[in-house]
Amino acid sequence: MAGARPRTLPAAIIPVAVGSGVAAGYGHFVAWRAALALVVALALQVGVNYANDYSDGIRGTDERRVGPVRLVASGLATPRQVLAAALGSFVVAGAAGLVLAAVVSWWLIALGAAAIGAAWFYTGGSRPYGYRALGEVSVFTFFGVGAVAGTAYVQMDTLTWLAIAASIPVGLLACGLLVINNLRDIPTDEVSGKRTLAVVLGDQRTRVLYACCLSVPFAVAAALAPVAPLTLLTLLTLPLAIQPIRRALSAVTGRGLIAVLGQTGRLQLAFGLLLTVGLAFRP
Repeated sequence: MAGARPRTLPAAIIPVAVGSGVAAGYGHFVAWRAALALVVALALQVGVNYANDYSDGIRGTDERRVGPVRLVASGLATPRQVLAAALGSFVVAGAAGLVLAAVVSWWLIALGAAAIGAAWFYTGGSRPYGYRALGEVSVFTFFGVGAVAGTAYVQMDTLTWLAIAASIPVGLLACGLLVINNLRDIPTDEVSGKRTLAVVLGDQRTRVLYACCLSVPFAVAAALAPVAPLTLLTLLTLPLAIQPIRRALSAVTGRGLIAVLGQTGRLQLAFGLLLTVGLAFRP
Protein backbone atom coordinates (compact mmCIF):
# COMPACT_ATOMS: atom_id res chain seq x y z
CA MET A 1 0.00 0.00 0.00
CA ALA A 2 2.82 2.41 0.82
CA GLY A 3 4.47 1.70 -2.53
CA ALA A 4 1.22 2.34 -4.40
CA ARG A 5 1.21 5.82 -2.80
CA PRO A 6 -2.56 6.26 -2.35
CA ARG A 7 -2.22 10.03 -1.85
CA THR A 8 -1.25 10.38 -5.53
CA LEU A 9 -4.41 8.68 -6.79
CA PRO A 10 -6.48 11.89 -7.10
CA ALA A 11 -4.14 12.75 -9.98
CA ALA A 12 -5.69 9.78 -11.80
CA ILE A 13 -9.27 10.24 -10.58
CA ILE A 14 -9.71 13.94 -11.38
CA PRO A 15 -8.95 13.75 -15.13
CA VAL A 16 -11.48 10.94 -15.56
CA ALA A 17 -14.06 12.91 -13.55
CA VAL A 18 -13.52 16.05 -15.63
CA GLY A 19 -13.64 14.11 -18.91
CA SER A 20 -16.87 12.47 -17.77
CA GLY A 21 -18.21 15.91 -16.87
CA VAL A 22 -17.55 17.05 -20.43
CA ALA A 23 -19.41 14.01 -21.79
CA ALA A 24 -22.32 14.57 -19.39
CA GLY A 25 -22.59 18.19 -20.49
CA TYR A 26 -23.11 16.99 -24.05
CA GLY A 27 -25.64 14.40 -22.85
CA HIS A 28 -23.38 11.44 -23.63
CA PHE A 29 -22.24 10.17 -20.22
CA VAL A 30 -21.78 6.37 -20.29
CA ALA A 31 -21.16 5.04 -16.79
CA TRP A 32 -19.48 1.73 -17.64
CA ARG A 33 -17.10 3.37 -20.09
CA ALA A 34 -16.22 6.01 -17.51
CA ALA A 35 -15.62 3.25 -14.97
CA LEU A 36 -13.25 1.44 -17.33
CA ALA A 37 -11.42 4.69 -18.04
CA LEU A 38 -11.03 5.11 -14.28
CA VAL A 39 -9.57 1.60 -13.96
CA VAL A 40 -7.07 2.44 -16.70
CA ALA A 41 -6.07 5.72 -15.03
CA LEU A 42 -5.74 4.26 -11.53
CA ALA A 43 -3.79 1.24 -12.72
CA LEU A 44 -1.41 3.45 -14.68
CA GLN A 45 -0.91 5.75 -11.68
CA VAL A 46 -0.16 2.84 -9.36
CA GLY A 47 2.01 1.24 -12.04
CA VAL A 48 4.13 4.35 -12.54
CA ASN A 49 4.57 4.67 -8.77
CA TYR A 50 5.90 1.11 -8.54
CA ALA A 51 7.98 1.53 -11.71
CA ASN A 52 9.63 4.69 -10.37
CA ASP A 53 10.26 2.96 -7.05
CA TYR A 54 11.93 0.07 -8.85
CA SER A 55 14.01 2.09 -11.33
CA ASP A 56 15.15 4.75 -8.87
CA GLY A 57 15.82 2.07 -6.27
CA ILE A 58 18.15 -0.03 -8.41
CA ARG A 59 19.96 3.13 -9.56
CA GLY A 60 20.45 4.30 -5.99
CA THR A 61 18.89 7.72 -6.62
CA ASP A 62 16.46 7.31 -3.69
CA GLU A 63 19.06 6.65 -1.01
CA ARG A 64 18.89 10.22 0.39
CA ARG A 65 15.20 10.81 -0.34
CA VAL A 66 13.34 13.34 1.82
CA GLY A 67 9.79 12.42 0.77
CA PRO A 68 7.63 9.32 1.26
CA VAL A 69 9.38 6.01 1.83
CA ARG A 70 10.39 3.98 -1.23
CA LEU A 71 10.20 0.20 -1.08
CA VAL A 72 13.40 -0.75 -2.91
CA ALA A 73 15.63 1.97 -1.46
CA SER A 74 14.48 1.23 2.10
CA GLY A 75 14.66 -2.55 1.70
CA LEU A 76 10.96 -3.03 2.51
CA ALA A 77 10.56 -5.07 -0.69
CA THR A 78 12.92 -6.61 -3.20
CA PRO A 79 13.40 -5.06 -6.64
CA ARG A 80 11.85 -8.17 -8.19
CA GLN A 81 8.68 -7.82 -6.12
CA VAL A 82 8.28 -4.13 -6.95
CA LEU A 83 8.89 -4.80 -10.65
CA ALA A 84 6.22 -7.51 -10.59
CA ALA A 85 3.78 -5.06 -8.95
CA ALA A 86 4.49 -2.47 -11.65
CA LEU A 87 4.04 -4.93 -14.51
CA GLY A 88 0.86 -6.32 -12.92
CA SER A 89 -0.59 -2.82 -12.72
CA PHE A 90 0.22 -2.18 -16.39
CA VAL A 91 -1.48 -5.46 -17.34
CA VAL A 92 -4.66 -4.36 -15.54
CA ALA A 93 -4.55 -0.98 -17.32
CA GLY A 94 -3.97 -2.69 -20.66
CA ALA A 95 -6.82 -5.15 -20.20
CA ALA A 96 -9.33 -2.41 -19.34
CA GLY A 97 -8.03 -0.31 -22.22
CA LEU A 98 -8.46 -3.17 -24.68
CA VAL A 99 -12.13 -3.44 -23.78
CA LEU A 100 -12.60 0.27 -24.50
CA ALA A 101 -10.66 -0.02 -27.75
CA ALA A 102 -12.85 -2.93 -28.86
CA VAL A 103 -16.07 -0.96 -28.44
CA VAL A 104 -14.86 2.54 -29.37
CA SER A 105 -11.82 2.58 -31.65
CA TRP A 106 -8.73 0.42 -32.04
CA TRP A 107 -6.50 3.51 -32.23
CA LEU A 108 -6.93 3.74 -28.48
CA ILE A 109 -4.42 0.88 -28.26
CA ALA A 110 -1.75 3.29 -29.51
CA LEU A 111 -2.69 5.82 -26.83
CA GLY A 112 -2.59 3.12 -24.16
CA ALA A 113 0.77 1.82 -25.34
CA ALA A 114 2.17 5.35 -25.30
CA ALA A 115 0.88 5.88 -21.75
CA ILE A 116 2.44 2.63 -20.50
CA GLY A 117 5.68 3.46 -22.29
CA ALA A 118 5.72 6.93 -20.74
CA ALA A 119 5.08 5.43 -17.30
CA TRP A 120 7.98 3.00 -17.61
CA PHE A 121 10.59 5.21 -19.26
CA TYR A 122 9.99 8.12 -16.88
CA THR A 123 12.74 6.65 -14.69
CA GLY A 124 13.27 3.30 -16.44
CA GLY A 125 15.52 2.26 -19.29
CA SER A 126 19.02 3.49 -20.11
CA ARG A 127 17.94 7.09 -20.84
CA PRO A 128 14.99 7.95 -18.56
CA TYR A 129 13.34 11.16 -19.71
CA GLY A 130 12.41 12.07 -16.13
CA TYR A 131 16.14 12.66 -15.58
CA ARG A 132 16.19 15.03 -18.56
CA ALA A 133 13.69 17.69 -17.47
CA LEU A 134 10.77 16.22 -19.43
CA GLY A 135 8.66 14.93 -16.55
CA GLU A 136 6.27 17.87 -16.54
CA VAL A 137 5.70 17.55 -20.29
CA SER A 138 4.69 13.92 -19.82
CA VAL A 139 2.44 14.66 -16.85
CA PHE A 140 0.62 17.43 -18.73
CA THR A 141 0.23 15.20 -21.78
CA PHE A 142 -1.00 12.04 -20.08
CA PHE A 143 -2.62 13.26 -16.84
CA GLY A 144 -4.05 16.30 -18.55
CA VAL A 145 -4.83 16.18 -22.26
CA GLY A 146 -4.72 12.41 -22.74
CA ALA A 147 -6.76 11.46 -19.68
CA VAL A 148 -9.42 14.19 -19.89
CA ALA A 149 -9.90 14.18 -23.66
CA GLY A 150 -9.55 10.40 -23.80
CA THR A 151 -12.22 9.86 -21.15
CA ALA A 152 -14.61 12.21 -22.95
CA TYR A 153 -13.84 10.55 -26.29
CA VAL A 154 -14.60 6.98 -25.17
CA GLN A 155 -18.05 8.14 -24.04
CA MET A 156 -18.87 10.50 -26.91
CA ASP A 157 -17.08 8.80 -29.82
CA THR A 158 -15.81 12.22 -30.86
CA LEU A 159 -13.23 14.75 -29.74
CA THR A 160 -14.46 18.24 -28.79
CA TRP A 161 -12.66 21.52 -28.18
CA LEU A 162 -14.21 21.71 -24.71
CA ALA A 163 -12.52 18.45 -23.69
CA ILE A 164 -9.15 19.84 -24.80
CA ALA A 165 -9.74 23.15 -23.03
CA ALA A 166 -10.86 21.44 -19.83
CA SER A 167 -7.69 19.32 -19.86
CA ILE A 168 -5.45 22.38 -19.51
CA PRO A 169 -6.21 23.26 -15.85
CA VAL A 170 -6.21 19.56 -14.95
CA GLY A 171 -2.81 19.05 -16.53
CA LEU A 172 -1.37 22.17 -14.91
CA LEU A 173 -2.46 21.16 -11.43
CA ALA A 174 -0.98 17.70 -11.96
CA CYS A 175 2.24 19.41 -13.05
CA GLY A 176 2.09 21.49 -9.88
CA LEU A 177 2.33 18.31 -7.82
CA LEU A 178 5.43 17.20 -9.71
CA VAL A 179 7.03 20.65 -9.63
CA ILE A 180 6.73 21.03 -5.85
CA ASN A 181 7.89 17.44 -5.37
CA ASN A 182 10.98 18.08 -7.50
CA LEU A 183 11.59 21.45 -5.83
CA ARG A 184 11.85 19.62 -2.53
CA ASP A 185 14.28 17.10 -4.01
CA ILE A 186 16.63 19.53 -5.81
CA PRO A 187 19.57 18.98 -3.40
CA THR A 188 19.41 15.17 -3.50
CA ASP A 189 18.63 15.03 -7.22
CA GLU A 190 21.69 17.16 -8.01
CA VAL A 191 23.89 14.80 -6.02
CA SER A 192 22.46 11.70 -7.73
CA GLY A 193 22.69 13.23 -11.22
CA LYS A 194 18.92 13.38 -11.70
CA ARG A 195 18.35 16.47 -13.88
CA THR A 196 14.70 17.23 -13.33
CA LEU A 197 13.19 20.45 -14.65
CA ALA A 198 13.56 21.86 -11.12
CA VAL A 199 17.30 21.12 -11.16
CA VAL A 200 17.65 22.76 -14.58
CA LEU A 201 15.62 25.86 -13.66
CA GLY A 202 17.03 26.27 -10.19
CA ASP A 203 15.26 26.97 -6.92
CA GLN A 204 13.74 30.40 -7.53
CA ARG A 205 12.46 29.87 -11.06
CA THR A 206 10.96 26.52 -10.04
CA ARG A 207 8.98 28.32 -7.33
CA VAL A 208 7.63 30.77 -9.91
CA LEU A 209 6.73 27.87 -12.22
CA TYR A 210 4.82 26.23 -9.37
CA ALA A 211 2.87 29.45 -8.72
CA CYS A 212 1.92 29.57 -12.41
CA CYS A 213 0.77 25.94 -12.39
CA LEU A 214 -1.64 26.76 -9.56
CA SER A 215 -2.78 30.18 -10.85
CA VAL A 216 -3.43 29.65 -14.56
CA PRO A 217 -6.14 26.97 -14.03
CA PHE A 218 -8.41 29.62 -12.51
CA ALA A 219 -8.01 31.83 -15.58
CA VAL A 220 -8.83 28.92 -17.88
CA ALA A 221 -11.91 27.98 -15.85
CA ALA A 222 -13.10 31.60 -15.99
CA ALA A 223 -12.54 31.64 -19.76
CA LEU A 224 -14.85 28.63 -20.09
CA ALA A 225 -17.68 30.45 -18.28
CA PRO A 226 -19.39 31.76 -21.46
CA VAL A 227 -20.20 28.16 -22.51
CA ALA A 228 -20.24 26.57 -19.07
CA PRO A 229 -21.13 29.22 -16.46
CA LEU A 230 -20.84 26.89 -13.48
CA THR A 231 -17.12 26.46 -14.10
CA LEU A 232 -16.88 29.69 -12.10
CA LEU A 233 -17.52 27.47 -9.05
CA THR A 234 -13.83 26.61 -9.21
CA LEU A 235 -13.09 30.12 -7.96
CA LEU A 236 -14.35 28.90 -4.57
CA THR A 237 -11.12 26.92 -4.28
CA LEU A 238 -8.93 30.00 -4.75
CA PRO A 239 -8.25 30.22 -0.97
CA LEU A 240 -6.82 26.69 -1.16
CA ALA A 241 -4.25 27.94 -3.68
CA ILE A 242 -3.10 31.02 -1.79
CA GLN A 243 -1.33 29.29 1.10
CA PRO A 244 0.73 26.77 -0.92
CA ILE A 245 1.72 29.47 -3.42
CA ARG A 246 2.74 31.78 -0.59
CA ARG A 247 4.79 29.04 1.09
CA ALA A 248 6.40 27.96 -2.17
CA LEU A 249 7.45 31.53 -2.93
CA SER A 250 8.98 31.86 0.52
CA ALA A 251 12.19 30.23 1.71
CA VAL A 252 10.57 26.94 2.73
CA THR A 253 12.73 23.97 1.71
CA GLY A 254 13.13 20.23 2.27
CA ARG A 255 10.60 18.65 4.59
CA GLY A 256 8.80 21.97 4.89
CA LEU A 257 7.58 21.47 1.33
CA ILE A 258 5.88 18.17 2.16
CA ALA A 259 2.97 20.12 3.64
CA VAL A 260 2.80 22.20 0.43
CA LEU A 261 2.56 18.98 -1.56
CA GLY A 262 -0.44 17.92 0.52
CA GLN A 263 -2.08 21.32 0.07
CA THR A 264 -1.56 21.06 -3.68
CA GLY A 265 -3.27 17.67 -3.72
CA ARG A 266 -6.27 19.04 -1.84
CA LEU A 267 -6.54 21.96 -4.26
CA GLN A 268 -6.37 19.58 -7.21
CA LEU A 269 -9.16 17.44 -5.78
CA ALA A 270 -11.49 20.34 -4.88
CA PHE A 271 -10.86 22.25 -8.12
CA GLY A 272 -11.31 19.14 -10.24
CA LEU A 273 -14.60 18.15 -8.63
CA LEU A 274 -16.08 21.65 -9.03
CA LEU A 275 -14.85 21.82 -12.62
CA THR A 276 -16.58 18.49 -13.25
CA VAL A 277 -19.84 19.88 -11.88
CA GLY A 278 -19.48 23.04 -13.96
CA LEU A 279 -18.93 21.07 -17.16
CA ALA A 280 -21.67 18.51 -16.50
CA PHE A 281 -24.42 21.04 -15.77
CA ARG A 282 -24.35 23.63 -18.52
CA PRO A 283 -26.95 25.25 -20.77
